[in-house]
Amino acid sequence: MLVKPPVADWRERYAHKLMSPREAMGLVRPGDRVWVGGLNSVPVSLCAGLAERAAEVPGATVYTFLTPFNWDLPEVLEHLRVVSLYTGPLERGPVREGRFDLIPVAGFRQGKMPNGLDFEFDVAAIPISPPDEDGYCSFGSAVFFSPTIVEHARQLVGEVHPEFIRTGGQNRVHISRFARLTEAGPPTPPPIPPRSEETVYAAEVICTLTATELIPDRATLQIGIGDVSAALCLYLFDKHDLGIHTELLPGGVADLVKAGVVTGRYKEVNPGKVVASTAAQLTPEELAFMDGNPVYELYDFNYTDDMRVLLQFHNFVAVNNALFVDLTGNVCSESWGPLAFSGPGGQPTFTYAASVITGRSIIVLPSSQLVNGVRHTRIVATLPEGSMVTAHRAFVDYVVTEQGIARLSGRSVRERIQEMIGVAHPDFRAELRAQAKKVYGLSV
Repeated sequence: MLVKPPVADWRERYAHKLMSPREAMGLVRPGDRVWVGGLNSVPVSLCAGLAERAAEVPGATVYTFLTPFNWDLPEVLEHLRVVSLYTGPLERGPVREGRFDLIPVAGFRQGKMPNGLDFEFDVAAIPISPPDEDGYCSFGSAVFFSPTIVEHARQLVGEVHPEFIRTGGQNRVHISRFARLTEAGPPTPPPIPPRSEETVYAAEVICTLTATELIPDRATLQIGIGDVSAALCLYLFDKHDLGIHTELLPGGVADLVKAGVVTGRYKEVNPGKVVASTAAQLTPEELAFMDGNPVYELYDFNYTDDMRVLLQFHNFVAVNNALFVDLTGNVCSESWGPLAFSGPGGQPTFTYAASVITGRSIIVLPSSQLVNGVRHTRIVATLPEGSMVTAHRAFVDYVVTEQGIARLSGRSVRERIQEMIGVAHPDFRAELRAQAKKVYGLSV
């Protein structure tokens, strides 16, 4: 697909559609179901326009995830229902306290929204680039669910971002699909959560072990979002002919492409292409390298995370993060006990696919964490009461901490416990052995 630049006079061409965010969101009616996307696919100006109109549209429901817009205001929630599909910092408190609702979402299928969300949205608000000479816009660096939503929404409202990049894949939509447009406010880069020195050290060791021991040449990689796995690309420069098929493109891939490490030559699906659904927290230089680069293709989340697509790969490796892992290999990545922290996202799909294809479903996490000066283990006898199992132990092949690699495939429960205690922080190993005896009746 030829990627063309935007036209300079788009404002004049489409002046009849341009209006304020509040006016643009005037399409929303009482009781409507409104899609506003997630993370860097959230049209913040249009969200503000809808929030201003909250009293005029009682009973409307807003669907979002990892939102950078603060919906948690009494004057908004008095009239609107907010549903999160994956909680971020601005959603965790409201979900835990009952002001927002949470729908755990998984099971992604190309061309369809996940089960239970496969209905027609009344209005979808989507950020887009200015149109090119043929009227085509891009979704920038965040395609996410937008191509599917475009086909399953009654009316579309576009928030135009002049700085948006363009790529191949499913990263385009025609301006004629949009009933109304508004111009975005100044771009605000997403906040990057600080990492402690301890986390940085753990990530260095974990990524070195993972890259050296577990990632073969010619593999196609999925790299999950998180403090540890986000650094993995820095440790892959001695590899050959890697491919990328992931949901969220991490920083560092551009340097691997430039170095000839990532070629995609041996990918069975989209060969020669770096495939992702979104690119978040990339530097301006990395985004500029992606812009118009035929190597990069951004696709709908329902494509990148479709099990049927993933199972076509022959050498697939998935690297994902966790909050806790129990002594038998069950992974919790989405809650602190029963309290929502994030959501399942694509982790269940990717861990299953990698385990089935190559037996290289890899979970990475620090063995422990300091909280208010007190050290807590993240390798636990059993997951905290009420925790969600994001990745079932049967599909977790390796767990890597800064203490080493636990190899779980084909191991008995007793052997799994031994492996997991071996990668726990030394301060907790004796306690974990005692708990293994108490909980599982096994001496190790």
